[in-house]
Amino acid sequence: MLDRRLFAFRNDLAEAGLEGKVEALRFTAGEPARISAPAVPLRPRPEDNVGIDTELLFGEAVTVFDRVAGWAWVKAGADGYVGYLPETALARPLEPTHHVVAARTFIYPGPDLRLSGARAVSMGSQLTISGEAETRGTRYLLLAEGGAVVAAHCLPLGQFPSDDPLDIAVRFLETPYLWGGRSGFGIDCSGLVQMSMAMTGRSIPRDSDMQHAFFSHEIDRAQLRRGDLVFWKGHIGLMEDEATLLHANGHTMTVARENFDAAVRRIGWLYAQPTAYRRPKL
Repeated sequence: MLDRRLFAFRNDLAEAGLEGKVEALRFTAGEPARISAPAVPLRPRPEDNVGIDTELLFGEAVTVFDRVAGWAWVKAGADGYVGYLPETALARPLEPTHHVVAARTFIYPGPDLRLSGARAVSMGSQLTISGEAETRGTRYLLLAEGGAVVAAHCLPLGQFPSDDPLDIAVRFLETPYLWGGRSGFGIDCSGLVQMSMAMTGRSIPRDSDMQHAFFSHEIDRAQLRRGDLVFWKGHIGLMEDEATLLHANGHTMTVARENFDAAVRRIGWLYAQPTAYRRPKL
């Protein structure tokens, strides 16, 4: 049974790579586009009252398979997640050159932090830069489609702010918990892990069950150290050190540090005991 989160197929339409594997009236390679809003919910059905699966961030690439009644059926370029988003959140594809490496920053109308009308964007957003400017000693990168961002908050694609996922994760401390979120405005447990890995140059799946399958190097609880992953059914956290768990959680409704033994006791009544301890091979 194909996972609908990762494979685009309906009775009437399916992605071209599934021809011969599923039945559909028509197959399509889709068309490229990019995300034009700061953070767009991706839903399992084209309905506003349906819970979100994940989010796509400004500038991220998608393949669009269908557009109907204001909705677009897409597949994310970064992790292959499939779902529906508002068609208004799509823009023409531009080749990105940089990504945002600050937890949050602003795209200003021009190269001046005093200008009104700034748009907030998250870490992980992708930008197409066409030039540079300096105002009162602050260097800005100029976006090809208009606007400017503080240069210190960005790096060229392929360059990363750290090689330690925990260095990234701690930048999200106190960020609100958001089911399906994967941005500096709101994030969930697996979104935090995915973003922390992505900003060190490591692409991993989106959801905690996918991450459980992806990371296979099992360790014992007594071996836990910085960077290790702890899984519960439906939850994941990162070890900041051998005694401290860092995770986005619905208890504090934030990204928070927590004594690991205390967290195991607290979480136990809802999610039982941890299901696995895994060490990423970084």
